[in-house]
Amino acid sequence: MKRLATILFAVIAIALTATAQIVQPIKWTGAVEGDSVKLTATIEQGWHLNIIELGDGFYMDEYEGTFTETVAKADTIRVRYNACDDKMCTAPETWEFVSNSDSGLASNSDSGLTAEGGQSIWWIFVMGLLGGLLAIFTPCVWPIIPMTVSFFIKRGGAAKGTTNAQVVRDAILYGLSIVIIYVGLGLLVTLIFGASALNALSTNAVVNIIFFLILVLFAASFFGAFEITLPSSWSTALNSKSSNTTGFLSILMMAFTLVIVSFSCTGPIIGTLLVEAAGKSLLAPTMGMLGFAIALALPFSLFAMFPSVLKKLPKSGGWMNTFKVTLAFLELALALKFLSVADLAYGWHILDREVFVSLWIVIFSLLGCYLLGLISFPHDDEDQRKTSVPRLFLAIISLSFAMYMVPGLWGAPLRAISAFAPPMTTQDWVMTPGATTGNYQLSTVNYKTMTNHGGQITFTDYDEGMAFAKENNMPVFLDFNGFGCVNCRKMEAAVLSKPEVAEHMHKYVLISLIVDDKTKLEEPITVEENGKTVTLKTIGDKWSHMQRAHYQSNAQPYYVQLDADGNRIVEGSYAYDEDIEKFLNWLKY
Repeated sequence: MKRLATILFAVIAIALTATAQIVQPIKWTGAVEGDSVKLTATIEQGWHLNIIELGDGFYMDEYEGTFTETVAKADTIRVRYNACDDKMCTAPETWEFVSNSDSGLASNSDSGLTAEGGQSIWWIFVMGLLGGLLAIFTPCVWPIIPMTVSFFIKRGGAAKGTTNAQVVRDAILYGLSIVIIYVGLGLLVTLIFGASALNALSTNAVVNIIFFLILVLFAASFFGAFEITLPSSWSTALNSKSSNTTGFLSILMMAFTLVIVSFSCTGPIIGTLLVEAAGKSLLAPTMGMLGFAIALALPFSLFAMFPSVLKKLPKSGGWMNTFKVTLAFLELALALKFLSVADLAYGWHILDREVFVSLWIVIFSLLGCYLLGLISFPHDDEDQRKTSVPRLFLAIISLSFAMYMVPGLWGAPLRAISAFAPPMTTQDWVMTPGATTGNYQLSTVNYKTMTNHGGQITFTDYDEGMAFAKENNMPVFLDFNGFGCVNCRKMEAAVLSKPEVAEHMHKYVLISLIVDDKTKLEEPITVEENGKTVTLKTIGDKWSHMQRAHYQSNAQPYYVQLDADGNRIVEGSYAYDEDIEKFLNWLKY
């Protein structure tokens, strides 16, 4: 057991070490020298440091090797920076040096365990836990609990002199085996794809279409159209191996049997978790699988230790089919999120915001009707069509959620689903009561990318937006975002759409640059970046390069205020932060 635990911790440590080498290439130190402070940054070989802000809006160039700067002593000195190598850039971070008359203390205000885009990988871990808990109640996993407990009871009874301590040990080993298998899967995905490819994977249109089709397929199966199972010979062979072997190997084989047998239910949950984690950081897939495995393994270990608890569990039956159908509705809704990413990336416009919201309204309305017994599916029992108290409360939640989304058909922000729904720019019909219009005159020039949503002039091309701003002498709000950027959708719903913010935003020309737009450029553009020649083939490549080259950042959302000539009118930029007062204070107009 000690060896097994050591292996598990070693796997996690390897992942942590790999991540630290990638996302922490800059080490800062500070020292008080009289009335000044000496700041030193040690830069790993192959990386260069970009100083975005030092103190109050001071901008500097990039550095390699060691960076040293002496500044006037202050209570707190802040440095905003990021780092780039020849493959990627880290998200901007803030380092603080706090000094007093005797000594100086330095700390990173941004955690090392923070994923790209500001989302903590601990949130991915929590998502894994929730996914594991959800998987326990699926019809592929729930029936395995008594089967595996029976295996351990027989295994303990067959061995002479087996003690309770040994039974507990075997149960813990079984749980750790499940954890090792799933963590190994997350680590394998990480090592195969790497950090940069993982981020591309999460926004890749082909990958998102594949997951859309997979989730629709599993949803149809859960509705009762057909059964999806892996070849029975796989699970039979593993089960036979586990019965014919002894020691830890038999326990490990039993854990593999669980993984294989339960795949038809856990597959879409694991796949969704991995794709969601892929865009966050190198460690995120491993942490997601760790959370999933812990939640899934815990009940198996506990029931193996205390088999009498099994008698109190409800037997699988009609209630489980209800759970399976409910899960099918949720998978169908989630599938649209993956299709939306592909639709936005390639500009198909088959799933604009109204269409997406309409489909979700229908899906959750049908789920409510099902829970009330108004519709049924092939595998439903007659008794299950009766509305129990839990089904009634779930139906109320589902139908209320559907009603909540109805105003979204006319442009309501719908903050609760902002992370899933397409951006407001795809909304064709927007009603914005009391919206003010900016101080502009429509030009005779034909601007191909210009749109007007409730008085907000928006461009998706930098040159066109700047030309319009120049013509009307208006300031520019430059918005770097992405179709697959969850935090961008949250900012749009929680901040940018608020009336008190919109009042100020209408004074700007909004230029929204999508960094994962897959639309091909008319002609590829060749640029020099970090000492290498890079070919920009898509519109997204062009805006992503612009953000890296001009603003030393590759995280979205990323906001900059410019005048009509393209000069900054506010020194600092603004990233993901839903504090409306802070955002309003940052705006100049």
